[in-house]
Amino acid sequence: MQNVMEETISGAIVRSYFKKLEANLAVDVAIVGAGPSGLVAARDLALAGLKVAMFESKLAPGGGTWGGGMLMNEVVVQNDAAEILHEFGITTVPVDDTYQTVDSVEMASGLIFGARKAGATIFNAVKVEDIVIHDGVVCGVVINWNPVARLEMHVDPIVVTTRALIDGTGHPSEIINKAVNKAGVKIDSPTGGILGEKPMWMEDGERTTVENTKRLYPGLYASGMAANNVQGGFRMGPIFGGMFKSGRKIAQIILKDLGK
Repeated sequence: MQNVMEETISGAIVRSYFKKLEANLAVDVAIVGAGPSGLVAARDLALAGLKVAMFESKLAPGGGTWGGGMLMNEVVVQNDAAEILHEFGITTVPVDDTYQTVDSVEMASGLIFGARKAGATIFNAVKVEDIVIHDGVVCGVVINWNPVARLEMHVDPIVVTTRALIDGTGHPSEIINKAVNKAGVKIDSPTGGILGEKPMWMEDGERTTVENTKRLYPGLYASGMAANNVQGGFRMGPIFGGMFKSGRKIAQIILKDLGK
């Protein structure tokens, strides 16, 4: 019987997706959370020639950027950080000598498009439920469909191995939490654990987000608000310069660690 249109379309989706999944079962860098810092890092790392896979538990990548400030879809960025957005082709509008505004929908979609076109692969609706540690080195992530986790279905996951793992999950620092509380590792923080996020102080939060971006344990890194939460930094709200700089910084650290 001749193939009908429905068979052709379904077959194309299944074959294409699983070809993509199989090609990313072993990567150079896995990034958990496709927020602003992770997307900047993904683009920089992919442009440097590394195989990069991002795992975003939500249906829409982009992190907490879409809604702007209180559902007014505008955010603010410092002049020097706006230069990173311009590399993605994202438009910014000057406010004064220090700040610029950005349409948050353009920013989120532009960051996603830029990371993807650089060569990073983004898997949405995929949750990282655990990490892999061999001989004192984080070397993989354990993934499952997010709906499976939400419905608490007993379905075994699969593993993606990686040379470097970035926690870009934002305020909860989900991956570092697994390393500290489940694996019992001591990370590079004042206590060896997670200090937790402080209340809002925009100026200090922007500064420390970049300062706190680092390798926390062999194979394990943190960027953006995940890094700030680990070190006990202040939150900053709808200003994103620190996020972009953090993504760039963590990419540079990983490139050096991996000999690139």
